[in-house]
Amino acid sequence: MLKEPRPGRVKTRLARDIGRIEAAWWMRRQIARVLRRLSDPRWDLELAVAPDGALASRVFPAHLPRRPQGRGDLGVRMARLLADGTGPVIVVGADIPALDRRHVAEAFRVMRAADVAIGPASDGGYWLIGRSARRRLPIGAFGKVRWSTSHALKDTLDTLDGRRVAMLETLRDVDTADDLRAPGVAAGRSG
Repeated sequence: MLKEPRPGRVKTRLARDIGRIEAAWWMRRQIARVLRRLSDPRWDLELAVAPDGALASRVFPAHLPRRPQGRGDLGVRMARLLADGTGPVIVVGADIPALDRRHVAEAFRVMRAADVAIGPASDGGYWLIGRSARRRLPIGAFGKVRWSTSHALKDTLDTLDGRRVAMLETLRDVDTADDLRAPGVAAGRSG
């Protein structure tokens, strides 16, 4: 899931710390890095972009298929993406500097036995959610999730209705300038 990196429209909490233009440029570079890292012949990579008008944006690589995220809060948009397809589906954000193909491969691996894979974030949210081919998520799975809070992961787990969940490595997403300075984030930014 990607937002078009436009000043004032992306990474707004980070922008309060470092400035709107700087936050947009950080996100633009981060998107390029994460897409390079996640490209792998073992899976299909597709961009779910916001706003919907960003489908034609030249910021995103032309060779990757794109789809609009559509309307609704984050949960509605994620549920829509996870409902598509017959095989396992994984949704990740682009603001995770340490994210690479090893993490995606591990999520697909654990979903051979689990119904859902979740990559927890250090702030109480999560950087990855995936569902196996065997069992779809319940309707309204994300309806009561308090997004952008330390409760997002717990709220999501509470809605998964008895599904087998495999937890992945905890990673850090970047929401503030402090996140940029956190241990491990600088190393993830180099690639």
